[in-house]
Amino acid sequence: MATITQAPPARPPASTDRRRRVAARPAAWIVWGVVIFFFLNLLGVVASVLVSSFGQRWFDTWLPDGYTTSWYGRAWDEFALMQVIVVTLEVSVLVVGLSLLIGVPAAYVLARRSFPGKRLIFLVFLLPILMPPITYGIPLATVLYKFGLAGNMSGVVLANLVPSVPFVILTMTPFIEQIDPRIESAARMCGAGLRTVFLRVLTPLLVPGILASAILVLVRTVGMFELTFLTAGPDSQTLVVALYYSMSASGIRAQQSVDAMAVIYTSMMLVLLVVALRYVNPTQLVAQVKEEPEH
Repeated sequence: MATITQAPPARPPASTDRRRRVAARPAAWIVWGVVIFFFLNLLGVVASVLVSSFGQRWFDTWLPDGYTTSWYGRAWDEFALMQVIVVTLEVSVLVVGLSLLIGVPAAYVLARRSFPGKRLIFLVFLLPILMPPITYGIPLATVLYKFGLAGNMSGVVLANLVPSVPFVILTMTPFIEQIDPRIESAARMCGAGLRTVFLRVLTPLLVPGILASAILVLVRTVGMFELTFLTAGPDSQTLVVALYYSMSASGIRAQQSVDAMAVIYTSMMLVLLVVALRYVNPTQLVAQVKEEPEH
C-alpha cells in the first residue's frame, strides 16, 4: 500500500511572529510611553523658557506678540553676569586643580596597595557621591562658618572638594589598574625613584583619565547648587546660585530677563556636557584589567 505522507503545517511568516511578540509585551509599551511622555514634557518646558527669553509680550496667546534679543543684554547688565561667570570659572578651576592634586595620588595608593580597611575607605569615598549634598552640606557649612571659612570663595571651594575628591579617586582608580605594574618595576630597575616613576612614567599614561576626571569634576562644580548655596557670599556666587537668587529675590523683574539668564546657564551646561561626552569614555570609568596569574 502506498503511504500517504502528511505535509508539515505551514509556519506563519516572520512579520506575524514579530507582531505577536510585540503584542505580548504590553509592559514595554507602557515603559516607552512613560519615557516619551517625560521627554515631551521636558522639551515643552525648555522650549517655553527659550521662547519666553526672546518674546516681547506673552500673556494669553500661544506665542509672544513679538521677538527681541534685548532681554539677554538686560539680564547681562542687571545680574552682573560677567562677574558671576568669572567667579564660576575661578571656583571651578580651583576645585578641579585641588581635586586632581589630592585625588590622583590617593587613587594610586588604593590601586596599587592592599591594606586592612581598604573596602571601608572605598565606602567612605562613595558616601559623598551617593548621598544628597544637602544631608552633609548643612553640618559642613556650619563648621565652615564657625571657623570663618564660609561666605567667601575659600568656603565654596572647600565645600565642593568634599564630593569632588572622592569622585576623582573613584574615577582614576580603574585607569591606574589598567596599567601593567611591570612598567613601574622596569623603571625602578633602571634606577628611577617613586617620584620619577609617577611623574615621567605613569602621568603620561594617565592623561586620558586625568582629562576625564577634570571634565567631570568641572561639570559637577558648575552644576552644584546645594553646597555652593550654603557657603557662598555676595561676591562668591556661581551662576546656578545667582540664577536662584534672581528668581526668588524681592522686587519686580521681567520674567523674560530671568528666562534669558536660565538659557545662558543651560547653554553653558550643555557645552560642558558635550565636551565631557566627547573626551570621556564611560566604559573606561568602570573597566578593570585582571592580571593573569603567573604559572
